[in-house]
Amino acid sequence: MKLYGSLVSPYVARVAFAARLKGLTLIPELPPGGIKSAEFLHLNPIGKMPAMEIDGRPLAESMVLLDYLEDAYPTPALLPASAYERAQSRLLGRIVDLYVTVQARYFFTNMNPATRKADEVAAGVLAYRKSLEQLEHFMGPGPYAVGSTLGYADVAMMPCLQMMASVAGACGVVDPYDGLPRLGSWWRKLQTDPVTVAFIDEYHNAFMNFMASRR
Repeated sequence: MKLYGSLVSPYVARVAFAARLKGLTLIPELPPGGIKSAEFLHLNPIGKMPAMEIDGRPLAESMVLLDYLEDAYPTPALLPASAYERAQSRLLGRIVDLYVTVQARYFFTNMNPATRKADEVAAGVLAYRKSLEQLEHFMGPGPYAVGSTLGYADVAMMPCLQMMASVAGACGVVDPYDGLPRLGSWWRKLQTDPVTVAFIDEYHNAFMNFMASRR
């Protein structure tokens, strides 16, 4: 089993973290020539990361890969036991992908203060804030995203929200969870969990190095 991509991608990071929680060694690797190479496109013609190769067969899309790991390696379980909470966990990941991370485009294009367009950043802040409010609406009471243990929803959310906080922060958004008590409490809880703290630091370093290379 191979995981293709770079840890810089929050979508790759969520799969790598899920594998780690299941006791698997699944280190992301970029194929020779990158994700637009003929080799990678043969595996995943969508041309995006992550992708996995499992016994010579391809899979793609990070949330699908999380489900694969959950099905193939059910212990320890990351999805909750109840049908509702399992659906809730998947919903939180879907909201992150469809409504939260798409707002990064406003910030990535305005990283340079010299060329920054204030109106675009302002629009991005409003859209980002709205998406976080939508995410919080469907979260559980805590301390984790769904329930009292670290699980699937936390894995799906954590690196993506880290990425968003970093790019929005570079455009002046200081505290994205201000006024969002469940998200704020969730993020503080992750800072006290040695398992999540280690991966938060690892992802932060990878992403910051990537951002530094773009300057």
